[in-house]
Amino acid sequence: MTEQAWPWPTGAATGIGSLPGTDIAEAQRIVLGELPTLPHLPELPARGPGADLVGRSAGLLVELPVELYAARWRIAPRPGRDLRRARDLMERDLDQLAEQAEEYAGPVKIQAAGPFTLAAALELPIGGRMLRDPGAVRDLAGSLGEGLRGHVEAVARRLPRASVLLQLDEPSLPTVLAGRVPTESGFGTHRPVETEVARGLLRDVIDAAGVPALVHCCAPDVPLELIRSAGAVGVALDLSLVTDLDPLGEAIDAGLGLLAGAAPTLPPASGRAPTSAEVAGRVRRVWDQLGFPRRRLADQVVVTPACGLAGATPAYARAVLTACRDAGRRLAED
Repeated sequence: MTEQAWPWPTGAATGIGSLPGTDIAEAQRIVLGELPTLPHLPELPARGPGADLVGRSAGLLVELPVELYAARWRIAPRPGRDLRRARDLMERDLDQLAEQAEEYAGPVKIQAAGPFTLAAALELPIGGRMLRDPGAVRDLAGSLGEGLRGHVEAVARRLPRASVLLQLDEPSLPTVLAGRVPTESGFGTHRPVETEVARGLLRDVIDAAGVPALVHCCAPDVPLELIRSAGAVGVALDLSLVTDLDPLGEAIDAGLGLLAGAAPTLPPASGRAPTSAEVAGRVRRVWDQLGFPRRRLADQVVVTPACGLAGATPAYARAVLTACRDAGRRLAED
């Protein structure tokens, strides 16, 4: 593999996105303090509708307004209060980021649901998931790409010295590709999306955003080659769910960066957070099993929690971010 520049510094660590609590100012302080080389825009789903993954991301769509109906998000005929709430929450988050990180000059990561996770969650006005209508999925991908481009520009205006890294959250992608997304009745499943179609739409979204993008998938059977060939610079996954190392090794060798989820999102029975030595050791073991030289590890790999931390206690979440940060530093010193 040829040497390449990565959109993160050597020995970097970051969070996946979500944190516990409802105080965005405090959450942003924690992220900037514990993850100084690759901070992210925190997500706080405990704030309620519009702060959840689907509602927050759907609020970025262009000319596809959404609303809550029976506790589910669906496409709406016109913008309403649910959409305003989602957008107001995002605006407050961006203002807080600008206030605390105005002089920040490194990479900053933002997150949004990818097109297939949105298509599997959002409902059509007439009922049923958008996933059932291939034309609607194409329209959704186009709308999301345009919305993400505007979102990236909004972050760049607030942090003019920073560079933006986009994370597309696609936990539903494996089930979409396998045809395992249930229909509304629960008695059937939606047809699988063909790999070439998925690759093309994912690439369209990444290209439209206009910044380096990675795909996060905290599910088994992550489609690594699809993600790499769609133009992503990296993949974020939970190391504990990787059962076959060969596809991961092939993707890394082909130039895909790895955001290695190496710290559990919930405390064990002992309640003790992992140490940085334990987190670094877990990453090293997987890297050594893949057979790559250690000198590449700290450049190509970013240390992260296994997934979001919204379900953790504030103290545990902070301890995990600290452990990931220090694990990244340990790996850089190898």
